Amino acid sequence: MKHDDQVADAFGTTAAAYLTSQTHASGADLGTLAGEIAATPHADVLDLGCGAGHASFACAPHARSVLAYDLAEPMLATVASAARERGLTNIRTQQGAAERLPFGDGAFDWVVSRFSAHHWHDVPQALAEVRRVLKPGGRVLFIDVVGAEHPLLDTHLQAVELLRDGSHVRNYRVGEWLALFAAAGFAASARERWRLPIDYASWIARMRTPAERAQAIRSLWASAPDEVREYYGVQPDGSFMLDVAMVEAR
Repeated sequence: MKHDDQVADAFGTTAAAYLTSQTHASGADLGTLAGEIAATPHADVLDLGCGAGHASFACAPHARSVLAYDLAEPMLATVASAARERGLTNIRTQQGAAERLPFGDGAFDWVVSRFSAHHWHDVPQALAEVRRVLKPGGRVLFIDVVGAEHPLLDTHLQAVELLRDGSHVRNYRVGEWLALFAAAGFAASARERWRLPIDYASWIARMRTPAERAQAIRSLWASAPDEVREYYGVQPDGSFMLDVAMVEAR
């Protein structure tokens, strides 16, 4: 199975769980997104790797249009249904990969993405496409879990993420994100950074992680060096903390 197929398969079966996930449905970052869109009159917004649509739902009341774009058709069906229920008639959905955007040059005022890019096969290609579909002066807000600067911490994070979800590629460090955006022709900065508490049981259940992999995560945390366990705030039940960053670019 190719990577894109693996992503679509993984998130096709978990769409409903992501719609109701408090980790995804809440957060001050959604308010930040809404405020930025509200400050851009009549904005056309692309939500790249929209998942269950929480960024789209935050943007839609303040935008002219929102296009929710994702690899997984069941995710898009979830977004469309929830948008109807919420009366957000300016949201439409389209299936596809971040690296291949079927839109004309300069089609959007904003491209936003939230908790998606760590699954993308080719981030440089995706960012090149983002730059192409943005209008002159267009803006970008990406929100994602980020890797740690210290290799010891970073290796443990990537291992835990991959065990939980085989479609994981990489949580990029903030410095890597800034370099990736710069290489694609953007001026980028880290706008905000925060820590996200992760409840182990619901985190595993949401992804339907197989029992042997869930146990491997517990084993990895249990045998991790003290400084790793302290940094991620690992609890007896396996719960821990993730680093998240918001990167803005124009």
